[in-house]
Amino acid sequence: MILFIYRILINTVLLFSPIIILVRLLKRKEDVKRFQEKLGFFSKNKIGKKLIWFHGASVGELLSIIPLVENLEKDKNVDQILVTSSTISSAKVFNKFKFKKTVHQFFPIDANIISKKFLNYWKPCMAIFIDSEIWPNTIHNLNKRKVPTILLNARITRKSFKRWRYLGNFGKKIFHSFAYAFPCNKETLNYLKFLGVVKIKLIGNLKFSQKRFKKDIAPSKLIKFLSKKVFWCASSTHKGEEEFCIEIHKRLKKLHKNIVTIIIPRHVNRKDEIIQIIKEKNLNFYCHSSNKIIPLNTDIYLVDTYGETEIFYNLNKIVFMGGSIVKHGGQNPLEPVRYGCKIIHGPNVENFNDVYKLLNINNLSKKILLKKNFISEIEKSFKTKKSSSLIVKKIEDIGIKILKNTTKELKAFIK
Repeated sequence: MILFIYRILINTVLLFSPIIILVRLLKRKEDVKRFQEKLGFFSKNKIGKKLIWFHGASVGELLSIIPLVENLEKDKNVDQILVTSSTISSAKVFNKFKFKKTVHQFFPIDANIISKKFLNYWKPCMAIFIDSEIWPNTIHNLNKRKVPTILLNARITRKSFKRWRYLGNFGKKIFHSFAYAFPCNKETLNYLKFLGVVKIKLIGNLKFSQKRFKKDIAPSKLIKFLSKKVFWCASSTHKGEEEFCIEIHKRLKKLHKNIVTIIIPRHVNRKDEIIQIIKEKNLNFYCHSSNKIIPLNTDIYLVDTYGETEIFYNLNKIVFMGGSIVKHGGQNPLEPVRYGCKIIHGPNVENFNDVYKLLNINNLSKKILLKKNFISEIEKSFKTKKSSSLIVKKIEDIGIKILKNTTKELKAFIK
């Protein structure tokens, strides 16, 4: 019954999808050349018989599987790997990697007719959903085709668990469809057991396995500009957090006339909105995509490009991780930690509690509630060195072990 209602709702979305996509195109939230992929059209060819399909919502999920995809590309039993995601940013980040067997496509609307068309075209021999990406029609159709379906790096929060539990047998039937689930933490493991997943194995959070990006060298003009400044970085900021960071900047400027705040918004398409906020505060800004010389009076350095965050983590000693002041649940802090950055964050990091617990133990992160304490921590970073390479290596070693064990488990399904 609930599946029937879901299909009515998703078909209604499909009916209005041309209007929805047009609005999203105008807001630069869809790819002009590839938006048809979401409606069940294809821009890539299938090669060979044995295709492994990974699906993750956005940049974070996609980056978490890159080392895994690189490992599976070496497997002679794998003819092709398909990676799907839903956002423009994830597609642009994917394009920065060079794969031989792996292609990217946008995930189609989960309408039954489109889901069947998608599966008929790609014919995956295994489907792997990352994090909390669970789409009823697609999973139902995979199950009917007896395609092994895996929930990898699964993350179920208390809030999402309550929603799934409310759906009763419908929710349990969906989770029972997974041949295997690999939760990212113990909390999720317990939730998955209750929701009906039969086979579960806790290996660890796959995001520990994410590698340092090869292209992390800053442009010479940026290095020259920052050599005359003191600076800090706010990364993965959400709506409402840029104002907070700008206020911190203005207070710091009273202490340091040469202060620069680097802002890397979670969603680059919010660029114009953020620029307007900066202008209203009477501050000078510079966009990373610009080819012009960086003015010396720049207050805010706005990173308006995809896939270049590592450049700024490599330069900075301290990073504020967004999604933690607003009620978003936080963002993955491991990427800047790999570059020796200390993390400061707000109170809302429930989506990454296990990660922050480890970072806090090793003095790599700090929760801050008051603006004056933000300023104090940023000021300390100007006088200290980056985090110990031994601690960073400890994080990397955890990732290597998780990657090795995850690869081993997935290869068992491929053979």
